[in-house]
Amino acid sequence: MDLVFVLDCGDPEALAGFWAAALGYDRGEYDPPYVALTDPSGKGPRILLQRVPEPKTAKNRMHPDLRITDMDAELARVTGLGATVVRGPFLDDGWLTTVLADPQGNEFCLIRPPEEERT
Repeated sequence: MDLVFVLDCGDPEALAGFWAAALGYDRGEYDPPYVALTDPSGKGPRILLQRVPEPKTAKNRMHPDLRITDMDAELARVTGLGATVVRGPFLDDGWLTTVLADPQGNEFCLIRPPEEERT
C-alpha cells in the first residue's frame, strides 16, 4: 500500500511551486486535474494537488504538520514563499507551533518539538 495525500485547490499549477519549495519535493507536470509532488529521497508520501471548482469555505479537517528545528528561520522561509501566518507562534503542550495558510488558504503548521524530543 502507498500513502498519497490529495490537497484540493483552485489552481494546482500555481500552488505546486509553493508546496514543492516548502517541502523540498519535485514538481510534476500538470495532468488535469492533478499536479503530483514527490519526495526526491523516496521516503515521503506522494502529494497530489487536485483542481476542484468549489472554493475553500472552512478549516481543513486534515492538515500537514512540518516538524522543524528553527521556528524563526522556517517561518521566514515559508512566508517568503507566500504562506501567511494564521496564529502563533504559541506553545502547544511544550511544542512551539505556528498555524499558517498556503497561498490558496489551506492550513498547515510549523512545529518545533521540545528539546527532549529533538533527538
